[in-house]
Amino acid sequence: MSISDIRKEYMRESLSEGDVELNPYLQFGRWWREALGAEIEEVNAMTLATASADGKPSARIVLLKGYDEHGFVFFTNYTSRKGQDMAENDQVTLLFFWKELERQVRIEGRVEKLGVEENDAYFQSRPEGSRIGAWASPQSQVIPDRAFLDEQVRLYSGQFSEGTIPRPSHWGGYRVKPVLLEFWQGRPSRLHDRIRYIGEEGSWRIERLAP
Repeated sequence: MSISDIRKEYMRESLSEGDVELNPYLQFGRWWREALGAEIEEVNAMTLATASADGKPSARIVLLKGYDEHGFVFFTNYTSRKGQDMAENDQVTLLFFWKELERQVRIEGRVEKLGVEENDAYFQSRPEGSRIGAWASPQSQVIPDRAFLDEQVRLYSGQFSEGTIPRPSHWGGYRVKPVLLEFWQGRPSRLHDRIRYIGEEGSWRIERLAP
């Protein structure tokens, strides 16, 4: 089979302006609960797209760690490629793809760092290995080999063997504050349903996009 012959017909659901919530956070909550109910593996995985100051784009998968009407939260290393991009350009995009439900959610907005208390609370909730890893990995930097990383893990495991593992200053969370959310439902013949919310001075305009 050639790549061009790979295709899937979407048949599960439909989405109309009359079906959706007036508030996009409520609509996301509805779809989120349905995604949880579908037992999707790593349901909180989302693509984070960033761009540097000169507009060079980059994308990777990160994990959603919370959401409410203030935005969508994830955590990472501030000195990583994405951290550097966001320091230069605070405009980002998130994308969820829940193939089991034939759905996507796209979120555009401005990103801001979380405060110390939120960062510390979440960091201490992580497994010990993940906390050590935040110290051990100089994320996105060139390293000589895997042995270097293993040695860093041994070093910090020994350093913090008898006490609390503090959060490193180079690690913390971000909140994406949306200005646009798009809900995409797959439909037959590639005539998908796309409902978009645009933020307008404290309210949301709902509109349909052509597939």
